[in-house]
Amino acid sequence: MSRVAIVTGGTRGIGRAICEQLKADGFTIIANYAGNDDAAQHCEETTGVRCYKWDVGDHQATLAGCAKVAEEFGPVDVVVNNAGITRDGTLHKMTYDDWHDVMRINLGGCFNMSKACFPGMRERGWGRIVNIGSINGQAGQYGQVNYAAAKSGIHGFTKALAQEGAKSGVTVNAIAPGYIDTDMVAAVPDNVLEKIVAKIPVGRLGQANEIARGVSFLCSEEAGFVTGSTMSINGGQHMY
Repeated sequence: MSRVAIVTGGTRGIGRAICEQLKADGFTIIANYAGNDDAAQHCEETTGVRCYKWDVGDHQATLAGCAKVAEEFGPVDVVVNNAGITRDGTLHKMTYDDWHDVMRINLGGCFNMSKACFPGMRERGWGRIVNIGSINGQAGQYGQVNYAAAKSGIHGFTKALAQEGAKSGVTVNAIAPGYIDTDMVAAVPDNVLEKIVAKIPVGRLGQANEIARGVSFLCSEEAGFVTGSTMSINGGQHMY
């Protein structure tokens, strides 16, 4: 029987690319999503990946969602914490809700998903958790104190949890993407995007499937000696 993997925020962009890659690797894939039913339906119809709806920032909903997946497909062996939102603005314009929502979903989602699945992984002696951080969590970004703080927190969370799982065959790693050609980046004004690309040494945006291939390696049997690490996939924009 194939191993079961949940990819949060898995119906679009980087998450969808990760789902497609892991499915090709032989995993049984469940894509979690929070709100866009049309995107989830399209994902199911075009990829065959099952989509389950819950808010990863909601602790009880996440516990229930992961339990349902385990009941229907078997124990969850792989979690890719990809779900994230932005609520950008400089600090003097940022509301508490802007701060709290980003922290609740982007960082809280990692805690909630891990809380649901990590104990079972340890008991079974095998597991993979991959947390999607960001170049902006490594280097910071103007107008993103909430997003940068949450993503930076993910990198610390990864290192700490890796120490708890290492002796039990559970690896915990992170990937820090740079600027990837997704809908989120496409929403950036053209004049701003040009300035961003100009700072990337390879001279282009990344592709979602390039992140997915990194996740594929970290979820593989061959990556058992890699834990507590952050893989930076950013075209050389930030060498950390």
